[in-house]
Amino acid sequence: MSEIVEPTLAYAQQQDREDELQGFRSRFYFPQDKIYFCGNSLGLQPRAAEEAVRQELADWRDLAIDGYWQARNPWMTYPQSMRGALSRLAGCLEDEVTVMNALTVNLHLLLLTFYRPGPQRYKILIEAGAFPSDQYAVETQVRWHGRSPHEAIVEVGPREGERLIREEDILAAIDREKDSLALVLLGGVNYYTGQLFDMAAITKAIHRAGALAGFDLAHAIANVPLSLHDWGADFAVWCSYKYLNGGPGAAGGAFVHERWAKDASLVRLGGWWGNDEMARFQSDHHNLPTATTLASSPDSPSSGNTASAGGLRRFIPKPTAEGWSMSTAQVFNMVCLKASLTLFEEAGFERLRKKSRALTNYLYTLLSEAGIDILTPAEPERRGAQLSLYFGDKGKPIQQKLAEAGIIIDYREPGVIRVSPAPLYNSFEDVYRFSHILGQLS
Repeated sequence: MSEIVEPTLAYAQQQDREDELQGFRSRFYFPQDKIYFCGNSLGLQPRAAEEAVRQELADWRDLAIDGYWQARNPWMTYPQSMRGALSRLAGCLEDEVTVMNALTVNLHLLLLTFYRPGPQRYKILIEAGAFPSDQYAVETQVRWHGRSPHEAIVEVGPREGERLIREEDILAAIDREKDSLALVLLGGVNYYTGQLFDMAAITKAIHRAGALAGFDLAHAIANVPLSLHDWGADFAVWCSYKYLNGGPGAAGGAFVHERWAKDASLVRLGGWWGNDEMARFQSDHHNLPTATTLASSPDSPSSGNTASAGGLRRFIPKPTAEGWSMSTAQVFNMVCLKASLTLFEEAGFERLRKKSRALTNYLYTLLSEAGIDILTPAEPERRGAQLSLYFGDKGKPIQQKLAEAGIIIDYREPGVIRVSPAPLYNSFEDVYRFSHILGQLS
């Protein structure tokens, strides 16, 4: 693909002919042959997903409960079958990643472990303008611990007259609050502006301040390069229905650094799926206290205390990120993700990132020359696939006109149209045609 950008259809078509990943486009369904730039909100359906769902239905039909062990993709270890691909996208060890629940559920579960406010360290730092669900989660966690959000939450936003957050201001805030800071939670890529933060530098500053580092990677996973293990991030969460193409409501993902995953003493909420597999099904029924022993026990209800747990099972967490799992793997909520990850493995993320940078650079160049106001940083290393275009009060009408012209994009208040060419299925011709149509409307 050429480095010299030309604003012509012939140039775009030539880039597509030279694109070694162009064949992946045909392995996705496009809605009514429209131009689709909304993969940052909901990825397209891989054509392989339907057959993957049929396979699980067939195994359920033919094997019933034996499908847990004998299905083509045994359900008992279903999440583990995706750890390899996800670990390569997240830049971590396989034992540090898992698939479970949904993003905000996972965020709450991990905050229950990693946000343990004390008399001195009790503050959480987040980005101003973080995704609303993250804001709600942080607010309610703070309230859960009996503190006021106004007292415990520190927000870092753009300077007056600016629209992006300066990373030096994040680092300065971490240092300023270091004596009372318990945890920092940032979006790896800001959902509204598309700004990519330097997670390595930020994590280092967080740990230097004595706090813990967590990231919401909903807009970063499968979009930008990640090295969670080497960066030393403490935990991260993400959804699977955006760039990962897992389908609406697909199971989310979670990362827990091995230094924590191997710490069995770490406080967490337990469930049988997170319990050590060797002890998960061991029966302790013969050890349970009888009514007679309970009555004679000094901890019996008759003495005013609760019954002793001496005969009850003790939770032994797996020494992996799966130690935070609780319930049976949601196979039908994971199957499309599994089908999509096969495509990522085949394409290779380095090749995908190279194409993504080229696509987004082409889009940025065409829109800049057309005089479009772009919020997202100009530097490729400070953004992923998404460009956020600012139109003020014209934003919503322009989005509606684009929809009428067969272009599916995403609008967010106030005044922003988010455009995200996904390298697995978008083309340079898509970028050219979108830019041409947008130029006529604006």
